Amino acid sequence: MRQIDKDDVNWIVRLDGKLMSITTQQKSLGIFPRSWSEDKAGRIPGNIPIWVGILSELTEFGIFFVAYFIAKYHYPEAFSEGPKYLHTSIGVTNTLVLLSSSYFMAKAMANIRVDNFKRCERYLWLAVACGATYLILKTYEFYWNDLENIHTNTSTFFTVYYYMTFNHFLHVGWAACAVVYVIFRLRSGAYSSKEHSGLEALAVYWHMIDLMWILIFPLLYVLR
Repeated sequence: MRQIDKDDVNWIVRLDGKLMSITTQQKSLGIFPRSWSEDKAGRIPGNIPIWVGILSELTEFGIFFVAYFIAKYHYPEAFSEGPKYLHTSIGVTNTLVLLSSSYFMAKAMANIRVDNFKRCERYLWLAVACGATYLILKTYEFYWNDLENIHTNTSTFFTVYYYMTFNHFLHVGWAACAVVYVIFRLRSGAYSSKEHSGLEALAVYWHMIDLMWILIFPLLYVLR
């Protein structure tokens, strides 16, 4: 019989009237290497469900990026000319807006860790304001494109442009709604310096959305 290392024992349960120790190895599903566990790798920010969602989103955007490069390879002229017709100043402004929103979200996390609820809420509202600004500017950009007769079927470049940017637009929209929801949970006392995994999960998701825009912006507005 295997000798149980004292460091492996996580908790003791009662089974059929007998007390039994459960080890880390027994607790694990056995899917991932033990070196990936929190015991070895350290604490995972947020929670496991949000990381499953983030990996799903990254896979979706990854498919868009692959489609972009395949289309660019087959239609180099369309991808060379397309960015010239976009409203670049709005793209630059939206980049600055989203970078600011990530800063405000990081400040909100720093304040919840010291139980400064008012400042945490203030920074969350600033992040929401940045998200709303992005949505307004992006909506105007789509309207401006329509006035310039730029549509999904104008060229292959604009087909890819609308797929990528509208998909990202939706992500910012529902993430901003999620921040508002988190603000009301913060007011109800759901988060503190000891328990804020829900807020942290949303912050991680928000940063992922910003990261996607940082990749989308140069591909569509700068790269020729």
